[in-house]
Amino acid sequence: MKIINKLIISILIVTVFTLFSSCAHDHAEGDGHDHGTEQHSEDDGHGHGKETHSEDDGHGHGEETHSEDDGHGEEHVEGEIHLTKEQVETMNIQFGDFSQVKINDFVKATGTLGLPPNALTSVSAKADGFIKNSKKYVEGSYVKKGAIMAYLENPDFIQQQQKYLEVAAELVYDRQELTRQQTLFASNAGIERNVQKLESEVAMNTATLKGVAKQLSYLGINVSDLTTDNIVQRIPIYAPMSGYITSIKMHNGMFVSPEMELMEVVNENHLHLELDIFEQNIAGIKEGQQISYTVPALGNTIYEGEVNVIGKEFNIENKTVRVHGHLAKERPKFIKDLFLEAKIWLNDKTVNALPEKAIVMDGGSSYIYAANNESTENELKFEALRVVAGTTDAGFTSVKLIDPLPEGMKIVTNGSYYVYAQSKAGELAHEH
Repeated sequence: MKIINKLIISILIVTVFTLFSSCAHDHAEGDGHDHGTEQHSEDDGHGHGKETHSEDDGHGHGEETHSEDDGHGEEHVEGEIHLTKEQVETMNIQFGDFSQVKINDFVKATGTLGLPPNALTSVSAKADGFIKNSKKYVEGSYVKKGAIMAYLENPDFIQQQQKYLEVAAELVYDRQELTRQQTLFASNAGIERNVQKLESEVAMNTATLKGVAKQLSYLGINVSDLTTDNIVQRIPIYAPMSGYITSIKMHNGMFVSPEMELMEVVNENHLHLELDIFEQNIAGIKEGQQISYTVPALGNTIYEGEVNVIGKEFNIENKTVRVHGHLAKERPKFIKDLFLEAKIWLNDKTVNALPEKAIVMDGGSSYIYAANNESTENELKFEALRVVAGTTDAGFTSVKLIDPLPEGMKIVTNGSYYVYAQSKAGELAHEH
């Protein structure tokens, strides 16, 4: 039992001695103790580690140092962004400075491609009848003015032509008989009453013939060469103007009447913009201002226009005013009531600007990057600078610095996202 107690006491003494020895090594340099020191520094994850050994002779004299370097002669601080010049060249990272650019401010608007009332027309039948031989048009098809779209069939057409031919024949006989009676009356062999009666019949048949001729002409039947051999029972339905078919409401065998709309055709030659501007922005809108717009459903192509008419009616429900704009020569394919997004440009202002791709968004903040690209070192250290990004026009964005640009540094104008990616890669490396 005594042996065990002595063994425990011996272990405690060794432990205490070890703790005191450890504390002695933690003394700072110049604390009055000339204790030997030994320091080890391992790689920080970037391959730039240093290792230093220092041995004391017990009297505070002799010292021996060993150092291992990665060839750059410096350590990287956590959070800094470093790229070699070879990486900069490979990624085509380019440097520059602010440009003085005229950038317009603008008002955003939404709307549609519209048409004036005279650019739309309805196709309808000129009489009651049945649709026959409807052409294979579909919505979106283009038709030329005068093209036959279908035929309208009705037995009444035959009766009207028959009536015209009968009245024309009667009129020929009445005129001949009138001439004969006038001759007899002139030679005192005829009766005046017969002449008067025939004159009345000729006048009535003439009026009837002209009326029937007008009706047939309205239906599209030419009476100048109408005979008993070319009577028709159907008439064509023509396209009233050139344009695109936006709706079709007829089919073969369908009975129609003149008040029914069979098709709608629009002529896009008078296509214009119909934009809704909120009341707080309407004061800045003037005729002649330039408009740029896109039709999201048709792609990202930017088209141009110009403010033409500012509406005089205020939409109380939407708090907007309608603005009409003329289109430039290049325009999107027309699809009725298709949604569009527009910018109405207000002014020309010279501002400090950078290429749009020089600015990086991270969360709700905007950044640019800068470095001393004329440095003789093999590595370039990049700094992120906070900015306020403004209006973008023709690939340039107005920029206001929040963080000052360090002296001697140039701004990354191309390849900012490569630098941004490197910073994120560095953050991930330090997390591990």
